[in-house]
Amino acid sequence: MDTPVPPRAAAPGPRRRDRHGRGMRGPVAPPQVPLSASRAEVFADLVQDSVERLERHWPQLADIDFLVLEVPRLDGPGAGWSDEAVPLGGTIPARDGRRARVVVYRRPVEIRTKARDERAALVHEVVVEQVAELLGLTPETVDPRYGED
Repeated sequence: MDTPVPPRAAAPGPRRRDRHGRGMRGPVAPPQVPLSASRAEVFADLVQDSVERLERHWPQLADIDFLVLEVPRLDGPGAGWSDEAVPLGGTIPARDGRRARVVVYRRPVEIRTKARDERAALVHEVVVEQVAELLGLTPETVDPRYGED
């Protein structure tokens, strides 16, 4: 005669895998690898890389704040887009004890680029143009390689 086997008691805690041994086993990538970085974080890194590249020749950039915003804001009530293209970046001059700021708009840049290298090049162009505007210089003066492919 066969003796019936009693069912196993459920393990305490949440069930991580289904009864067939399939399911999530763990994170797809550890947090320190680039795969786990969000698009916004990767974009901010591109801006930071560009700024660090320029700071070697322009130490006064340490007095400028560099920001990344999703999209440009419409200023004031009733303001709308004109026939001009959506800006990729902008500047806010220093005033009232606030430091000057350079803003790069993430979504318009991402829409105009496909690959990471292309995006990095466009981000650098935008940063160079905005720094040149703040410093009252030409982009070619800020970065001699400006405009080169």
